[in-house]
Amino acid sequence: MSGDMGGDDAAVEALRALIRIPTVSSWFREEEDRDAFDALLSELASRFPRLHAACEVERIAGDALLVRWRGRTPEAPVVLMAHLDVVPVGDESAWTHPPFAAELDGGFVWGRGSLDCKGSLVAICSAVEQLLAEGVVPARDVWLSFGCNEEVSGGAAKEAVRLLRERGVDAWVVLDEGGAIVQGALPGVAAQTAVIGTTEKGTVDVELVARGDGGHASAPKRMGATARIARAVLRLERHPFPARLPDPTVDMLERLAPHASAPYSRVFARARRLRPLLGRVLPRLGHEPAAMARTTTAVTQLSGSPGANVIAAEARAHVNMRVMVGETVDSALERIRTVVRDPAVEVVLVSGDDPSPVSPTDDDAYRLLESTLAGTFPGVVPVPYVMLAATDARHFHRVWPRVYRFTPFRMSAEQRGSIHGVDERIGVGDFLDGVRWYRRLLESL
Repeated sequence: MSGDMGGDDAAVEALRALIRIPTVSSWFREEEDRDAFDALLSELASRFPRLHAACEVERIAGDALLVRWRGRTPEAPVVLMAHLDVVPVGDESAWTHPPFAAELDGGFVWGRGSLDCKGSLVAICSAVEQLLAEGVVPARDVWLSFGCNEEVSGGAAKEAVRLLRERGVDAWVVLDEGGAIVQGALPGVAAQTAVIGTTEKGTVDVELVARGDGGHASAPKRMGATARIARAVLRLERHPFPARLPDPTVDMLERLAPHASAPYSRVFARARRLRPLLGRVLPRLGHEPAAMARTTTAVTQLSGSPGANVIAAEARAHVNMRVMVGETVDSALERIRTVVRDPAVEVVLVSGDDPSPVSPTDDDAYRLLESTLAGTFPGVVPVPYVMLAATDARHFHRVWPRVYRFTPFRMSAEQRGSIHGVDERIGVGDFLDGVRWYRRLLESL
């Protein structure tokens, strides 16, 4: 960890202060607490005064920030990203500590947003604040794009992209949240691995809608709306998308081969030739490897009758899909219709984004990330991978070719499971090492 304990303490306290502000975003803006977002932006200004004084800080899209830290040249700038909003907490009684209390316990800061994504937000701002205090001027312009609705739509990120393009900014590299430093994610690999998202799956939201006669529950008919929806859901569960390994996954396995134990080392080293076989094997190794090998479908919401004794005249299931690289929104929808195979169940597209392009791993941009990792986390093995979740980076990747998704924190499997779940928390030492990582990155430009 950093030797600057004063700076370390300030960074940790800034993180705790921001976690305490419940900036929960919603698909419906009128449901959001506008005062919370105002409070968070005020807290940021208070905690990072040098950043706000020395940089050009612009509030966009309501509550998002677009910041320019001028370097020695505006050519080939870097964009660092994070987001201000968090997802709802659900049942607060299930948490070890209140989700917005930011308790310090057991070497962790506990709370919603600690990993996703206020940890990255504060680590970036802390690194800039510290470098400004030392009189550092970056070699090139650094832009900070902090969205306010990443969890629901990413509309603020689209506005940031529009403004940057309007101003002629041609980003050399864009870095958003994404993969982390993990261990044990794949069998046979004991080494700590830094998984760097070079692309991300597409995101599709679909409604399955069935309609029927409705009526009183005392006289039900066969195959009403709810039965049809239930059957459709089971068909999706029983007939997952075919497994396939895109190039970034093959690249990841090949790079992990020297660090894997037998027999995995031999299999990973031949990943390109064994692609069909691995496509069948990975889904059997757990939910995370399975998600790396296919388009996934998750039924997240169900609705039916408004009354306990009323037969539903309409039933719905919301399906969230993550579309594998190499496939499209249209092909995913066609697959859903084929699997459901019920003309009485309507498949309605709510929203959809195709998978992102694949960023290069053989040029100076990716090598910068690798060297920064080597200097901050010796012994950690960097590998590319397909980001499974959606990020604001997808909007940037439609314009600029070098977009990477990496969060420089160590995360256990349990911590990764707490993102959008219960007991989200970040290790204090891991957070401070993340600050160091961003510092080194900025100093290396």
